[in-house]
Amino acid sequence: MTQKIAVAVIHGIGEANPSFDDKTSPNFTSGIAKKLRSQFAKLLGETEEETESKLAIEAVYWAPVLQDLEDELDARLEVKEKLSSFFGLRQFIFHSLADSVGYQITSATPPEDREIYDEVHKRFSKALARLARNDNAGPAAPLCIIAHSLGAVVASNYIWDLQHQSNRIPIGNTPLEKGETFTLFYTLGSQIPFWSLRHKGFGTPVSVPSPALTQHYQALKGEWINFYDRDDLLGYPIQKINEKYAALVIDKEVNAGNIATSWNPFSHNQYWTDSEVVEPLARSLVNTWKSINT
Repeated sequence: MTQKIAVAVIHGIGEANPSFDDKTSPNFTSGIAKKLRSQFAKLLGETEEETESKLAIEAVYWAPVLQDLEDELDARLEVKEKLSSFFGLRQFIFHSLADSVGYQITSATPPEDREIYDEVHKRFSKALARLARNDNAGPAAPLCIIAHSLGAVVASNYIWDLQHQSNRIPIGNTPLEKGETFTLFYTLGSQIPFWSLRHKGFGTPVSVPSPALTQHYQALKGEWINFYDRDDLLGYPIQKINEKYAALVIDKEVNAGNIATSWNPFSHNQYWTDSEVVEPLARSLVNTWKSINT
């Protein structure tokens, strides 16, 4: 019996979209799950159905945590009724700022004001718990995280809390849920550089792979690739934040989207199914799967 790879996909800013978490929808994980399976199968010369025994993919769907509050604020401000919105950009910016500010905490934030941060992280914890089930990826499966936009910040914070024992929410006791098998990290249109402003010297990145990975897979190699598009106003390179990031992260510039979106700010939502993103992810997953199964 072979060991599956666990893949957690976390979305970024924007309004709640239930299809992101619906495995019966073609828009599950904004389409990256289907395209990733297709490319993974192609590289192995097999059918997509056969990849079910090799990849377990779960969505980290946290938008509902903030959606009701944002809808209430939107209504109070009469945003849709009284304020202009050029090609929908106001709603895009409204949710971008609201998600970012709502999620933000500091070390001095009192417990009663951590509710949104903790609730978002509970969504992450539940996704990892689903992956860790014996009938899914399994309790010690290598973990790959694919994170878009603000989701990259959420993923980084979640793993940081695990690696520094500063987690405040209930988590399972499996190696996967404790972050010990965290191996691959892919950030798309990331806003991590903004969050680095909170720390002296722009802070310290999470460890990729987990320092505990060798306890479970001695020969497995980790990587962190950050994909960004120069036309994406919300996605930035990470590698040059400081020397610590430079030693860990590989920045990869892509031209995400099609003729209508690749040259403008709407490229921010185009990473999900772009071949410049999906193909290297699939190659890395294939290499990781072969490493632990041959």
